Amino acid sequence: MSSMRSLRILQGFVLVCILMIPVLIFLFLKGFGKNEYDLPIFFQTGVDNPFQECPLSDSSQHYIPEFRFTNQDGKLIGRKEMEGKITIVDFFFTSCPSICPVMSKEMERVNDHFRDDMNVQILSISIDPTYDTPQILKAYAEEHHAIPGKWHFLSGSKEETFQLARCGFVLPALDGNGVPDDFVHSDKFILIDEQGRIRGYYSGTTREEVDLLILETKILLHGKE
Repeated sequence: MSSMRSLRILQGFVLVCILMIPVLIFLFLKGFGKNEYDLPIFFQTGVDNPFQECPLSDSSQHYIPEFRFTNQDGKLIGRKEMEGKITIVDFFFTSCPSICPVMSKEMERVNDHFRDDMNVQILSISIDPTYDTPQILKAYAEEHHAIPGKWHFLSGSKEETFQLARCGFVLPALDGNGVPDDFVHSDKFILIDEQGRIRGYYSGTTREEVDLLILETKILLHGKE
C-alpha cells in the first residue's frame, strides 16, 4: 500500500515537471533573448566649451541643434527631418584628396545595408559649400549609389556648417579657404538616435568600426539602449 502511494506521488511529481517544461522554456528564451548591450548616450551633462566658441549650455543632455541645409536635389533637410529616425552623419567634401574617398566607400556599405529601412537615413555634410553646390553633390551622390530620400548630401553656409560640426556634432573642423589640403575634418561617422542624442562615434576609414556602427544602428532600431 505504501509503495502504491509512493508511486502515485512520483507520478504526480513527474506530471508537474512535464507541465512545467513549456513554462521553463519560455522563461529561458525570454531571459536569453533580452539584449543587455550597453549603448552610451553622449554628453548627458552638456558639452565642454573651454574656448567659448559654442553657445553656452545649461549642463543638461546635449541634443543636435536646429539647422537646415540644401541636399543634392535642392530640398531643404535638417534637424526637423531627423526626428523619429536613426541618422548617421559625416562631414566631408567632394574634392578631398585624402580620407573622404575611403569614408564615402564605407558609407556606401551603410547605405546598402539599410536600403529597405526608411527609419535609417544618412546625412553627409560638405565643409566646402562654396565648391560643393547641389549639382556637384548630385554627381557625387550618383557616383556612390546613394539611395534617393535616404542618403542626403548637404551644403549650407560656411559659418553655420563649421559651427554645426564643432558645437552640434562635437567634431573638429577647420576651414581650408578653398585649398583642399588645408581643410581639416574628422573621419568619424556619428550615430544619432530618434531624439537627436549622440549615441556613438566610429572611424569611417576602418571597416571594423563601420561594422560596429551597423550593429549598433540595429540595436537602436530595436529600441535597445
